[in-house]
Amino acid sequence: METDARPYPAHWEADVVLRDGGTAHLRPIRPDDAERLERFHSRLSEQTIYFRFFAPYPRLTPRDVTRFTVVDHVDRVAIIALVGAEMIGVVRYDRIPGPDGKPGTEAEVAFNIEDAHQGRGLGAVLLEHVAAAAHERGIEGFVAEVLPTNRKMIAVFKDAGYKPSHDYEDGVLHMEFAIEQTAESLAVMQAREHRAEAESMLRLLRPTSVAVVGAGRARDSLGNLLLRDILTAGFTGTVYAVNPRASEVEGVPCYPSLAEVPGPVDLAVVAVPASAMAEVVADAASQGVHGLVVASAGFAETGDEEGLERQRTLVRTARRGGMRVVGPSSLGIINTDPEIRLGASLAPGLPRRGRVGFFSQSGALGIAVLEALQRRGLGLSTFVSAGNRADVSGNDLLQYWEEDDATEVVLLYLETIGNPRKFSRLCRRIGRTKPVVAVGSGRSLRALPPGIAVRESRVPAAAVNAVFDQAGIVRVDTLHEMLDVASVLAFQPLPGGRRVAIVGNSAALCALAENACADEHVTVVGYPVVIDNEASVDDFERALTAVFAEPDVDSVVAVFVPPLVTPDEAVRELVTDTARGSQKTCVASFISMGGVRRLSEDAPAPDRGLVPAFPTPEDAVRALAAVTEYAQWRRRPAGTVPDLLDIDRSGARARVEHLLAENPEGRDLTAAEAADLLAHYGIIVWARHVVGSALEAVEAAQRVGFPVALKATAPHLRHRVDLGSVQLGLVDARAVRTAFAEMAELFGRAVSRSLVVQRMAPPGVSVIVASEEDPRFGPIVSFGVAGVATELLEDRSFRIPPLTDSDAAAMVREVRASPLLFGHRGAAPVAHAAVEELLLRVATLCDELPEVACLELNSVLVSASGLAVLDVDLRLAPPAVRSDLGPRRL
Repeated sequence: METDARPYPAHWEADVVLRDGGTAHLRPIRPDDAERLERFHSRLSEQTIYFRFFAPYPRLTPRDVTRFTVVDHVDRVAIIALVGAEMIGVVRYDRIPGPDGKPGTEAEVAFNIEDAHQGRGLGAVLLEHVAAAAHERGIEGFVAEVLPTNRKMIAVFKDAGYKPSHDYEDGVLHMEFAIEQTAESLAVMQAREHRAEAESMLRLLRPTSVAVVGAGRARDSLGNLLLRDILTAGFTGTVYAVNPRASEVEGVPCYPSLAEVPGPVDLAVVAVPASAMAEVVADAASQGVHGLVVASAGFAETGDEEGLERQRTLVRTARRGGMRVVGPSSLGIINTDPEIRLGASLAPGLPRRGRVGFFSQSGALGIAVLEALQRRGLGLSTFVSAGNRADVSGNDLLQYWEEDDATEVVLLYLETIGNPRKFSRLCRRIGRTKPVVAVGSGRSLRALPPGIAVRESRVPAAAVNAVFDQAGIVRVDTLHEMLDVASVLAFQPLPGGRRVAIVGNSAALCALAENACADEHVTVVGYPVVIDNEASVDDFERALTAVFAEPDVDSVVAVFVPPLVTPDEAVRELVTDTARGSQKTCVASFISMGGVRRLSEDAPAPDRGLVPAFPTPEDAVRALAAVTEYAQWRRRPAGTVPDLLDIDRSGARARVEHLLAENPEGRDLTAAEAADLLAHYGIIVWARHVVGSALEAVEAAQRVGFPVALKATAPHLRHRVDLGSVQLGLVDARAVRTAFAEMAELFGRAVSRSLVVQRMAPPGVSVIVASEEDPRFGPIVSFGVAGVATELLEDRSFRIPPLTDSDAAAMVREVRASPLLFGHRGAAPVAHAAVEELLLRVATLCDELPEVACLELNSVLVSASGLAVLDVDLRLAPPAVRSDLGPRRL
């Protein structure tokens, strides 16, 4: 078996998070790793060596070293794991020749992991990466020879979600399994990713020791401010200061460098010039620091290539040293747990303990929000300012907050989403138990702020908003709205429905609240209950009690102006007490009290019964409506990704590879080629017959059977029935000849040479199903009712795969023209279930074939009995790397 060696596959390199939250760097082995491999082998225990080689093997021979380090990256592949400069693990495969001597489709796989790093989940990560590399090289399955006593290695194979078969012979366990990713193996991988990333955040947010590097004497210096904030917050662990030109700062002994700190350091808060960062990171790695909070500027936010390269070097070096990085240009992190009291930020004082976790990409805005949270009584569990978000991102914090019992509401201030597919996946899962509130619209999240390196996106703002809605994220446009919504979520139960009652002592305010309800699409039950402005507390109590007792009321909006008789505080207490005795949601607007009282810093955190109060009725209703939408999403069944029948994945994959081999740069497929590819996913496109004369049109019509349609294919005329480019219901040869002549005269000879004849589909509603591959979001599937009006109004729904049956049903129903599908004005309803299945098939195809750059089914004619796909446009292109597919990586 002869195979040409391939160039070094740099795209196999990856930084990964291990089970304990530490990091490692994976890459293919190189010949210059010879000494590194020998040092690695020398550190292995006798048992580990025996498990790998089935015999004592105290040292590797020069021949062994050459054989292990010189590979062809095709038939012989090895991937090593490094922390710092040292190798801590290796996985390799050797292809097994086929029976004809040609390269086979199976390979023997073997691991070796240093004893000190066993139990960190490294074996599972290495298996994921070597399986992806093998699959890329045409290998379909692995075989492994394992000693029965090597239980850890057996567990790596069995717990990976694959289905290994095994037999026992001559004291050795022989295992075989296919390496194609399955739903089970993907679920296992994502569960491991969740545990690892959550643990890496736990190491950052619950340190037992903190060192401030760059702790200067000047009280207005960044390092001094951070050190003082940590001390003022009352951090329960050990605090160190690092400054080569001071013996102490703020009463804390100083050390010249991190390497000279006498005790272990879990977290390093860094405020040194960017030019000095390399030495700090190296010292931190040698000291075993778990994570860095980099407050320093001078990185990618400068906008020049030098700053960007400094940032890349910082992250690369930190990860290979086993550390995660918050920042650079971070304003710090906070954990209000009384057992930790970590205030490593520039926020004034440690915020009140509460149930809200807050992630901010903007440092300045983050500090402003913290202060506003304090005023509203919304205490914090944890806070992270990401700065340039070079490493730690909102996705990492979502993984942590899902497991954190102290966090019940998640707030995100987002300027970009680096991995939207993963973000959507996490929010879909987390939102079922904890609300996620995000500031950021489709318009704003497509921008690229300085210091943030993400792929550009071409998707429309409406599609980005739909991704949020699909994931159950409570999407708001402003920080003010985020705090409003958080106040309701933190203190009130979720509404049981959309029915709202309004009660107040001002007809004008009640009318404003009623109008706001109409604007926000919540239903007012009956008429607002207006109490006389001279009413007593007892009058208010009776009105409120009656409203809360109504069985058809889900939420209550209470609005008040300065009462003539009743004191403000009495009104507030009355509303709170009445609402606390109910399971219904309540919001209020106390005009006389400025909406919300400022709470003293030492006041205890409000309990769950607090009724959030807002400056205006409109603010109150807007927040209530957002929470109502979230509650409705949470009640909606999550749905399942159905197992669709009649899908030939291997045939489709082979077809795509063949087409791209002929045209590596990509190309538009012909109608026949596109129909052939779609057929592999159970999508049948009706045949079209291209004709260039009236005679050919008649002959084609006779072959397919009357009645037929005659259509123009010129790009500017396709689907433009209003321009006469489509002639329908042609029942005989004479009608076909007449239609051809009319279209030839109307559009000219060039157009008439490429008309198509197609069998008539049953009458119905024409819809469009499409998908476009976006560099950042991956495939975006869209749906709309066909027609010029809906195109001009951009009346489309969007989702990102994988689509559940619930997603597909929602896509069909949420476009404004959807009544046309469900019997508008007495028309018969069409087969909307068939449309939903088509959406699922298109989403599956585009999710599994990233080479499908653009796909449009236009038109799809839906009748009461089914649907007909009449036209397709499909373009193939070299696939972009999707950030949420393949083995785990940072």
